[in-house]
This record gives sequence, C-alpha cells and structure tokens, in this order.
Amino acid sequence: MSPQAAWLAELRRLLALVAVALTAGWLIGWPWLLLSAALLALTVRWAWQMRRLLRWLQDPSLEPPEALGFWGELYDRLYQLQRKASMREMELRSRLDYLQDSLSSMHDGAVMVSAGGAIEWSNDAAQRLLGLRYPADRGQALLNLVRLPAFHRYYIAGAFEDPLQLRMQGDREQTLQFAITLFGNGDRLVFVRDITKEAHLEQMRRDFVGNVSHELRTPLTVIKGYLEMILANAEQLEPRFQRPLEQMSQQTDRMENLLKDLLWLSRLESVRTQTRREQVDIAALLQELVDELHTLYPERALTLQSDTRVKIPGDYRELHSAVSNLILNAFKYSKDDSLVTVSWRQQGGELLLSVQDQGIGIDAVHIPRLTERFYRVDDSRSSATGGTGLGLAIVKHVAAGHRAELRIASLPGKGSTFTLAFRC
Repeated sequence: MSPQAAWLAELRRLLALVAVALTAGWLIGWPWLLLSAALLALTVRWAWQMRRLLRWLQDPSLEPPEALGFWGELYDRLYQLQRKASMREMELRSRLDYLQDSLSSMHDGAVMVSAGGAIEWSNDAAQRLLGLRYPADRGQALLNLVRLPAFHRYYIAGAFEDPLQLRMQGDREQTLQFAITLFGNGDRLVFVRDITKEAHLEQMRRDFVGNVSHELRTPLTVIKGYLEMILANAEQLEPRFQRPLEQMSQQTDRMENLLKDLLWLSRLESVRTQTRREQVDIAALLQELVDELHTLYPERALTLQSDTRVKIPGDYRELHSAVSNLILNAFKYSKDDSLVTVSWRQQGGELLLSVQDQGIGIDAVHIPRLTERFYRVDDSRSSATGGTGLGLAIVKHVAAGHRAELRIASLPGKGSTFTLAFRC
C-alpha cells in the first residue's frame, strides 16, 4: 500500500468512528459524550503507537512493532529506510576499510585529516616518520603534533600543486616530502615520503656538476688566453693554421658560456627553497634590460609594453637572467628584421611577463621537453645559434623558485610566446 492510500484509509476510519459515535450517542441521548469517549480512545491508541515507535527508534536493532493500517505502513517504511541506510553504511565502511588497508601497506606515510584539522586516521609509516600515535592521537590537531614551521605554512596556504620537501635535523639527517590532496567536504589526505636517498643522490649530482664546472674554468681560461694571444698575431701564422685556431677560439667561447650556465643553474638549484623577501620592480627591470639589449643589438626591433607597476617578491638577478634568456632566444630564432615584444601585465589573479617573437616557431611535440637540459629541437640549428641548451632550464628553475609557471605557446612558422605567470 502506498503512503497516500494508507493515509486515506486511516482518514476514512476516523470519519467512520466519528459517524458511529455520533449515531450511537444520538440513539441513547448522549452524542457528544460518546464522541468524546471515542476520540479519547483513539488518542490513547495513537499515543501507545508513538511510544512503541520511540522505543524502537532508540534501539533499531530490534524488529519493528507489528501494527495494522497507517501505523503498520509507517513501521514498514521506516524499517526499509533503516535497512537501506545500514547497507549503505556497511558499503561505505567496507570501502573505507579497504582504503585504510591499502594505505596501511604503503611504505609512505598517510594521514586522514578532517576539515577542522583533526587527525582521523594514520598508517604505521606516518607514525614512524612523524611520530604520531594512532588511535591515541585521533581527534588531535595535526599541526599541534607536527611542529614544522614550513609544513604549517604549506598546510595553511592551501596551494598543494607542488609537494613540499623538508630537510630534518636530528640524530640522522632526513629529507621528507609532503603532498596533500583534498577530498570530501574539505577533508585532507596528507602523504609523507622519506626521500633521503633521492635527495642525497641529487645533491651529489649537483655538487659534481658544480665542482667539475668550477674546476674546468681554470684550464679553459688558460687555453683561451693563449688562443687570443696567438690570434692577435695572426699575420705571423701560416695560413693553414689560422682557420683551425679560429674554430678553437669559437668553441672555447662556447665552452666558457656553457660552464657559466652550468654554475648559474647549480646556484639556482641550491637556493630554490629559500624565501624571496626582496620586492622586485619588474617594470623597471624590463626597462633596464631592454635598454641594455638595444645597446648590444641595435639592429634588432625590441619593444616593451608595461601595463602595471606591481612589484613581486623575488631575486632581481635571477629574474634578470630568466628574462634575458627568453629575449636572447627570441633573437636567435627569429629574423633580424622581425619584432620581439616584451610585456608585463596583470590579468585576473595573475601577473604575466611575456616575450613574444615572430620567428620560426616550435612544433607542439617538442614543447613538453623544451626545459630539459641540453634538449635540442634541431641539433644543427641549435649549433648554428651558439646556444648552450641550458637557457630554458634556467628559466624553469627561476620560475619554480618564484612559485611561477612557465607557459609556452608556439606555432611553426608563426612565432612563439613564452610567459612567466606569477600569482598576485
């Protein structure tokens, strides 16, 4: 029976009760007294049924009370809803248990945190890496137990696009990587991973590149000095030696530029996690850079469009290096008579620094790899320009150090636009 039908049936019974009570009461001379007695009996019955309902709701594990009519339909409906809710709860519990079992088997730490910041659950790895205790710490604020200022800033800022790496000092040096994922209604899943070995290997690589680059500078300076001295007296050389010596000088200059870029890239990697406190006037930086390049490359058409004077926290030297690399790349891969445009503007919640050229462009297949070290779109073409293959890698690291995004848009034969997007 549908709820509507059960209600109509109950209403008909009520009307029938009123009619019978009035008729019987009229026959014996007391119609209102008999009607009142009938309604009182009905009220007592409904109160009794409501008492049975409340007792059952207090302990839903019991079977629902038996009843006829409207109350029977009500008990049946509530019982069905109860069973569906129980099945749904069991299903959700099963999924949660499966998720927790999966996370428990991970070597990486995992902590479920409520929207209010309280610990809901953590696996054994999180307890080992962060010193948590589950279930003793359940309901405690995560930030009260993980006392790492950098992690606090990362957690509160809510910008979880990039993971956070922290070097821990203690009995043994340890490097942890934190990643946070939002789910549900503001809840967070915090992953923590021990990357000490990877960080150590990366540091060894950086040290090796930096040390080798530094050590090569001295012999390279000596070679370059002797070549310059010999070429200064080129008229005393036999003609057959002049061309090889000129090529040696060119390659020495190229090697010197390569070492400079490698040393600069090593420096950028070593200071990437430092806080940027200096307020850099990008408009002034661009104007200074454009004036410098006008002097060095008077034949090139270079224009500046600055629509904002907003300053950003950063490192002046690093930003100067990044923009200089972008503009020089635009010069290298566009014709001498084509225009290169540098712009600085605010758009929505971002500050955009763009370098646009009208050059040869880049096929879309190469764009994801452009910022890799020594990646060449065309080896012969790159060799002709004299580039080191590290310019865009430097730009990428400068962007990462300033929490900016490097965006590349290009079409073959139409030119390219490289944009550094900073958050306001």
